[in-house]
Amino acid sequence: MSSYQKELEKYRDIDEDEILRTLSPEELEQLDCELQEMDPENMLLPAGLRQRDQTKKSPTGPLDRDALLQYLEQQALEVKERDDLVPFTGEKKGKPYIQPKREIPVQEQITLEPELEEALANATDAEMCDIAAILGMYTLMSNKQYYDAICSGEICNTEGISSVVQPDKYKPVPDEPPNPTNIEEILKSVRNNDKELEEVNLNNIQDIPIPMLTELCEAMKKNTYVRSFSLVATRSGDPIANAVADMLRENRSLQSLNIESNFISSTGLMAVLKAVRENATLTELRVDNQGAKSALLITHSDETSFFDLPKGWWCGTMNQAESMADRSHLSFPQRQWPGDAVEMEMATVLEQCPSIVRFGYHFTQQGPRARAAQAMTRNNELRRQQKKR
Repeated sequence: MSSYQKELEKYRDIDEDEILRTLSPEELEQLDCELQEMDPENMLLPAGLRQRDQTKKSPTGPLDRDALLQYLEQQALEVKERDDLVPFTGEKKGKPYIQPKREIPVQEQITLEPELEEALANATDAEMCDIAAILGMYTLMSNKQYYDAICSGEICNTEGISSVVQPDKYKPVPDEPPNPTNIEEILKSVRNNDKELEEVNLNNIQDIPIPMLTELCEAMKKNTYVRSFSLVATRSGDPIANAVADMLRENRSLQSLNIESNFISSTGLMAVLKAVRENATLTELRVDNQGAKSALLITHSDETSFFDLPKGWWCGTMNQAESMADRSHLSFPQRQWPGDAVEMEMATVLEQCPSIVRFGYHFTQQGPRARAAQAMTRNNELRRQQKKR
């Protein structure tokens, strides 16, 4: 047994209760303060909870933050700055380093023809960079300079030889202009079965009222000229998906349907997929990138807004939304996965509908993905054979 362990043996039989009974009130108070000591290095705790409160004075009044900041600023201005031990004068000391010129030995000197000597003497830095790349001296330049000189038939390096890697300068891409489609005119043309209207593109128009979209789907049931119908990023939900499903059961001219980047749940997708089975003219279907069903706060205080709530659709103004007592259900939508059942239904629809040759969806399960790929290959092969006949 070591000496340290022998030293600890005398404390084994100490009665702690007896020691606490013999302590005075002042000693108990000091012991209590020591037990309240917290971890000052714990960065997860607020600064006021990292150690015990040692203030015994009563507060002199309420906290005035502005007055405190003004007092601290005034104190900082009144404190005299400490003088530097060595004052800064800006004087440069020492001599700048000048690299000595290295004389090339006679055996390393290369003598070229006069024409080449003159050409190299008059060559620019960009031309010298391209010559070095052609000769394979890739260690003298960056990878971009080397491959630009090798792959291009012209002198494309605007700077000299440099091994410093610099980022490429890309031209800024402007945002896409807003969709100029007039929804009321489109609805009127669809109702009148206008033969000049073959494409309905409502992409990125996010303030379309639900009744108007429902009327548009209702008018598409009788239309015989529209070939493409696109509702990308229109914040459509299950009510619009059900309207689209009803439209697919009766329309016999539509060939392309795109409802990507919306807030259609698995129930709405299942309704659309079941309706596709009853449609023999649809050749392209895109349903990817759907979001979860959640509340959406839209537009301004004086305009009508729509909220996709768990209990259904609610229509109202921003002021009415702000006056609601419980706003805990208002949240931003989250991207969701529709589930195994929906993906299996997609694969089954592609197997049973040979007319579909283009399908837009990113499968997450291997089984439905393989079935869908096999079905798409078969459908495209059938389409190719039909064109050869």
